[in-house]
Amino acid sequence: MKGGQTHHSDRGSQYVSIRYTERLLDAGIEPSVGGVGDSYDNARAETVIGLFKTEVIRRRGPWRSLEAVDCATLKWVA
Repeated sequence: MKGGQTHHSDRGSQYVSIRYTERLLDAGIEPSVGGVGDSYDNARAETVIGLFKTEVIRRRGPWRSLEAVDCATLKWVA
């Protein structure tokens, strides 16, 4: 794997298509698709996204620039 990145997704048809998977691999991104009825990976990701939106985006907004969001994101992740 080139970049050490993983793309998590549900089993939507666009995410399991051969062309989409090949493009991810060409970019050095490992595809990760949960099994049918298995939402554990997605649940974890949704939890982190929800926390981020609650703790950063909604609480500290309104945002004047994308750079301000970038800086706040880096501080939150650290």
